[in-house]
This record gives sequence, structure tokens and C-alpha cells, in this order.
Amino acid sequence: MMRAWRVEAHGEPRDVLRLVDVDRQAPGPGQVLVRALAVAANFPDVLLARGEYQVRPALPFVPGIELCGEVVATGDGVGHLVPGQRVVGSRIGVLAEYAVLDAALVFPAPEQLSDAEAAALYIGHQTGHFGLHRRARIQPGETLLVHAAAGGVGTAAVQLGKAAGAQVIGVVGNAAKVEVARAAGADVVVDRSAEDFVEAVGEATGGRGADVVYDPVGGDSFDRSTRCVAFEGRIVVVGFAGGVIQTMRPSHALLKNYAVLGLYWGLYAERRPDLVAATHRELTRLAAEGLVRPVVRQVVPFEQAADAIQQLADGTTVGRVVIAVA
Repeated sequence: MMRAWRVEAHGEPRDVLRLVDVDRQAPGPGQVLVRALAVAANFPDVLLARGEYQVRPALPFVPGIELCGEVVATGDGVGHLVPGQRVVGSRIGVLAEYAVLDAALVFPAPEQLSDAEAAALYIGHQTGHFGLHRRARIQPGETLLVHAAAGGVGTAAVQLGKAAGAQVIGVVGNAAKVEVARAAGADVVVDRSAEDFVEAVGEATGGRGADVVYDPVGGDSFDRSTRCVAFEGRIVVVGFAGGVIQTMRPSHALLKNYAVLGLYWGLYAERRPDLVAATHRELTRLAAEGLVRPVVRQVVPFEQAADAIQQLADGTTVGRVVIAVA
């Protein structure tokens, strides 16, 4: 047996998550059993609880999508992982003391990162790297505009943008978050509660606009980004944490010669695990060189996981929130 958090019905995380005892599974062929050390909370956990995520597991189910843990046992055909090894991995259902994962998507945890930092590296930095490099093809010297730049996804994009040699403009929700985005590496930080980020981008780029826009927010942030995206710019849509899904106007993209690119990282994990593995190797190199490090601002006990995920739902978090399991 093991303890696990389970969504019993769809609704707000604090209302529908329950800590229960469930059977511990054994790994099958191509799988690995991992003892969780830390699980990073993510906005998809909020959407899973609400029944609004791209994937809708049958109720009841265990949420959680990324962890750092220790290999306990391996199934048949797994040769690259061994018991006792510290690893990172991803799948829906890891908010538990143990998790069975597909071995193809489990990798050695970077030595330079703590358990909490390693747990928070996988999804946010993988998404950022795929978004900036594979989808937007960002180039050194370009300008990157990052929305929600003090959040977990945003700070990852800021770090990766700087590592790619870009000028980074971060947009945050209030004055208290300015220093977080700046510490992550943003060259210019805009507090949208007091400033117009469209004007700020124009000033920072001499009127040229942002070559790449990284948008995990949607709604008005997306709409206004189309006003300050550069000629041949690229807007990467990675989520809609603001609550309003982005709506594109093809005629406007035609007139300004910009592209809108969607990114659902989970599809790469499903269809191109080789690219996920290659990206992890690159992120491990960047972590070793000190160029990326998840901004973990809060570590909470396993028993407080529901409250931690509710904080994401309420939009009150800064950086990454990680749940300590062991």
C-alpha cells in the first residue's frame, strides 16, 4: 500500500483532492517503479482537477505530472536505469509515494539540482525549450517577450531565452513579482498592472517589436501581443492560465507577417520521445553550466498538496511550488 492524492470529482483542487491509501503497482515491461522524493505542482494539475485538461482521466484518478524520485525496481527490457538511481520523470498520476513510469521518459536527475529543483525541471523547461527552439527557432540577438515571467513556466522561458542569446522582456502581474523575473534573467521587466507592455516592447526594440512571444496566459495578453510582434515574428501559445483561450485572427497575421505556433509538449512525449530525451540532455548541460535552474520558491509537505495546487488555481504563486514526498 501507499498514500496518494486522488481527484474524487471535478472541481476546485482544495474541494476534490483526497489523501487516500491505494495499492502500490509493480512495473511491467518497459516500465520503472520510482519512490517519489518531490513532485512539482503545475497548472495542468488545476485543469485536471477541474476536468478541463486536454486529457481527462476517468474518476477517481491521481494527478501530478512530474517528479524527482529514486528507482526502486525495473521491468523487463529496461537496461538504462538501476535501483537506487535518482531520476526525473513525467506522466499523469505521480502525486503519490510511488509511481510506475514508462522508462523511455525517465532520465537521470541533474547532479547540480536538489530534489525539489530537479522535480521542477522536467515539464517547464522541456516546454520552454521545445517552444523557443523547435517551434519558434529563436536566434541569438532576437527579442523574446515572456508573459507570466515570474511564474514557473515563465521563469523557465526567461532562463532559456537568455541561454539562447536573446534579449528578454518579461511581463509580470504586479510590482512584487518584478524582482523574480529580473533575477531569472529578464533584461526588461514590465508590471502590467502599472505599465503598457506594448509600449514597453516598442521602446526596448526601437519600434521593431518582439521576434518571439511566449504566451502561457491567453486572453488579452495574446491579443495585445499581436500589436507588438515583429515582422516575421512568432507567437508561441503554450497555455491559457488567464482563463480565456487565445483567438487568432488570420487576416491580422497575414497583414503583419507573423506566425502563431501551438505547443502541447505532451504530444512530443507521446510521438517523439527521442526528442524529449535529447532535450533532457541539453537541459542537463545547461544546468551543469549554471544557465538554467528552476526557481523553486515554496516547498510544502505531502499532506498539504491540495492547498499547494489550489494556490496555483488562485494565481497567488511565484516561481515553482514543489511538494516534498520523502
